[in-house]
Amino acid sequence: MRALAWHGKGDIRCDNVSDPKIEDGRDAIIKVTSCAICGSDLHIFDGVIPSMQHGDVIGHEAMGEVVEVGKDNKKLKVGDRVVVPFTISCGECFFCKKGFFSGCERSNPNREMASKLWGNSPAGLFGYSHLLGGFAGGQAEYMRVPYADVGPIKVPDGLTDEQVLFLSDIFPTGYMAADYCNLKGGETVAIWGCGPVGQFAIRSAFMLGAERVIAIDTVPERMAMARAAGAIVLDFKEEDVYDRIMALTNGRGADACIDAVGTEASATGSFDSLVDRVKVATFMGTDRPHVLRQAIHCCRNFGTVSIVGVYGGFLDKIPMGSAINRGLTFRMAQTPVQHYLPMLLEKVQKGEIDPSFVITHTAPLEQGPELYKTFRDKKDGCIKVVLKP
Repeated sequence: MRALAWHGKGDIRCDNVSDPKIEDGRDAIIKVTSCAICGSDLHIFDGVIPSMQHGDVIGHEAMGEVVEVGKDNKKLKVGDRVVVPFTISCGECFFCKKGFFSGCERSNPNREMASKLWGNSPAGLFGYSHLLGGFAGGQAEYMRVPYADVGPIKVPDGLTDEQVLFLSDIFPTGYMAADYCNLKGGETVAIWGCGPVGQFAIRSAFMLGAERVIAIDTVPERMAMARAAGAIVLDFKEEDVYDRIMALTNGRGADACIDAVGTEASATGSFDSLVDRVKVATFMGTDRPHVLRQAIHCCRNFGTVSIVGVYGGFLDKIPMGSAINRGLTFRMAQTPVQHYLPMLLEKVQKGEIDPSFVITHTAPLEQGPELYKTFRDKKDGCIKVVLKP
């Protein structure tokens, strides 16, 4: 089959690879009808995610039609149309039973490797390094889904791929970002990053009762999309973000701040961002947490900082003195997608949101390598890429 495979920094290829096979009775094989390039995939493309190996099939936003089912899987049948969460979860362990599916204790076969870096292991993820299981991803014609009696959700008739594909990751992630802000109604929420996850966080914050959303970015197309959703938009290249947020909140700060950027943050004229770049380039640091620092400073006393941008290692110069002395709450996670799926699917069915609004590019799988570059470089108005294997 054809699949997008990683061959080093900046080197994604459309290769011919072996078809997946049933390896466990709970598995399923799906024929991928739609998949997407996620902002988190760009960290792989840029070479900042450790333990990738040449030829690894990537991608963790996928859906399709079930073509084979393991003998112990009673949930799915051949012909079912499903969306596949990017988190792989057993449904039976301590964390899965509590709804913390992204903390699954069983699904990462390389949990010892992850534990050495992070102290313990999260769930396995599709197409996202051997640190997180080495599972082949969904930017391919076919995909093996472990624990397929827990993860995939069946798609009701009448909904297009484009309406439901993003239930695999970015819609639940954006919703979780807002959910973690503990909104009661009437709040001001500041969101760094107007990429796909940020766009869903903006709309989710409004759905959950925020009165104002302040969206921070510098890419015109992203800012226009955020503005269309009702957000107040700040261009970090044109104005001081801290000063502007303080002015908008009468000096108090935002009630909640969402970091939807993560490890590859950049900021024009920012000294700390420049130092981060130098440290990463010289292997003296692992991440560039400029946005997280700024979010902490812009959050009001006893406010919440919600982190959904991906960080991989050890963050330098985080202003914990500010956070501790002002009583901030931090909420963060890889999204327990299965926890949010039924509720978010219902919102799509009711017409409360059509997730397809974020799509700017649709193309065959073979164009994936070039579209990785387009997405990474923010060219051609690219906000979200959907691929059709």
